[in-house]
Amino acid sequence: MNVIINGALGYMGRLLTKKVEDAPDMEIAALVDHDSDGESIYKSLSDVSATWNDNGNAGEYIVIDFSNAAGTEALLEFGLANKIPLLIATTGQSDEQRNLIKEASKEIPLFYSGNMSLGVALLADLVRQTVSKFPDADVEIIETHHVRKVDAPSGTALLLANAAKEARPTLETNVGRNGSSKRGVNEIGISSVRRGNIVGIHEVIISTESQSITLKHEAHDRGLFADGAISAAKFLVNQTPGLYDMKSLID
Repeated sequence: MNVIINGALGYMGRLLTKKVEDAPDMEIAALVDHDSDGESIYKSLSDVSATWNDNGNAGEYIVIDFSNAAGTEALLEFGLANKIPLLIATTGQSDEQRNLIKEASKEIPLFYSGNMSLGVALLADLVRQTVSKFPDADVEIIETHHVRKVDAPSGTALLLANAAKEARPTLETNVGRNGSSKRGVNEIGISSVRRGNIVGIHEVIISTESQSITLKHEAHDRGLFADGAISAAKFLVNQTPGLYDMKSLID
């Protein structure tokens, strides 16, 4: 498998590059970053696209994106123009960008997840099961990350909220609760904490008047996200056009 890494200069991009280089069945096709600081090995998506047809590009190709939500449109254009599967591991997209992702998935295989961790995928599955068994319970999500994280709430928190909504469609998210009104019966409260160098902690608390269940995932090493991306990439290259996520992978 030939991998184009988008966002190769970022922390996750560099981590993923090392893991792909060490993988016996994967090869770096291009390292892409919009801010190359003069490092010639890093290209732009337009550079790669300009030479795509000239090189033949036989075999399996995929783009793994650990860049920034601001580049979503350019990434989708590249994937559609060259008919390459896209794995988007970047979070913080707007509703409009998420709609563009859905539209693009009608033409190419597209994997999109707010978290590339298998553990988080299993956590989401547990959230769906638990909320379905306690249909009147209060659902609260607390997410904690390092101080450099730019989007809040995290993509993972939204992923977990959506898992709860699958079990109970009447639920609605309330991000960063404030004011003087009481909690709504169909409210999912999402609270964001930013401190220190925390990789990622997500807690889902499901409470009735008589008991509470707390489901929690804690990431200790960002390498788990690169490992998850590699597993998802191997899955995606064998798929037909469509929109896939970590639930698709574990199922």
